[in-house]
Amino acid sequence: MRQIPVDTSAATVMVAQPPQPKVKDRRTGERAMDAETGAALSTVDVMFAANGEVEILSVTVPETGVSADLAMGTPVAITGLVARPWESEFNGQRRHGIAFRAVAVTSLAASASMPKAA
Repeated sequence: MRQIPVDTSAATVMVAQPPQPKVKDRRTGERAMDAETGAALSTVDVMFAANGEVEILSVTVPETGVSADLAMGTPVAITGLVARPWESEFNGQRRHGIAFRAVAVTSLAASASMPKAA
């Protein structure tokens, strides 16, 4: 599947919803796991502001790449963000969209509150 790298260097990114476990099967509650590493996956909704526009993105991240202190409004850095177009058909209806995946979502709150060296 095609992956498109997303440049976050000029964006302001903040947590819109704290991390939640990503569920593979809603009927059974089975947790989604990374196919390559076996790590449990989480989703973090972020406010992504760039070029005068703001979007809410739901980003899938391995649980090991999620900072512990991600509360609503926390400024964050997103490492390795990629967009993946997807398409599916269910009961004769075609659906499509863009899924976002990252290596890590890290809080910037601690670094922002630290005093700067003179």
